[in-house]
Amino acid sequence: MFTLWLTKYRLRILVSLLVLPVMTTMAQQQEKKDEQIDRAQAIEKVKKDTQGRVLKVNQNRDKYKVKVLQKSGRVVSVDVDKKSGKITKPKSSKDRDNR
Repeated sequence: MFTLWLTKYRLRILVSLLVLPVMTTMAQQQEKKDEQIDRAQAIEKVKKDTQGRVLKVNQNRDKYKVKVLQKSGRVVSVDVDKKSGKITKPKSSKDRDNR
């Protein structure tokens, strides 16, 4: 009886065994894509990069905007991309005027 059942469903079982690991890997890759750095991670990245004190953090859908007090006393703003964690300095109004 079992042998008959196994013969009948062999292809389905084989396909299931082959597809399951692929689907699991795809799901794990999608989870990694959806991961974003959190506010605390953004603050730590900015502290290391600017060697300053974080004053304020705002966020929108794509990035964190972080205001930092540098050791020189200057206040600067930097952006931290939520997906990549990349730190960039936004263009200042002077840069926009010089175009």
